[in-house]
Amino acid sequence: MPGVPAIRGRLASAYALRGETERAPAELAEARRLAEKVFSSITQVKAGQSWGVPKIQALFEATYFAGLRKAGMPEE
Repeated sequence: MPGVPAIRGRLASAYALRGETERAPAELAEARRLAEKVFSSITQVKAGQSWGVPKIQALFEATYFAGLRKAGMPEE
């Protein structure tokens, strides 16, 4: 599903966590192209979703958001 920005964002995070330093920013750039406002920052991604109970929020922080940061997404 190459046209779905959320998939591209997840790929960017996963690639970054795996150390794939060329693929992660490329996927993040594509997510931004498809949904510029949502993928402009970690703050915007968090604002657009409900991440559930604290335990689930902590898992997202340790994985998804950590990967997005490594892929080059700014906090604000």
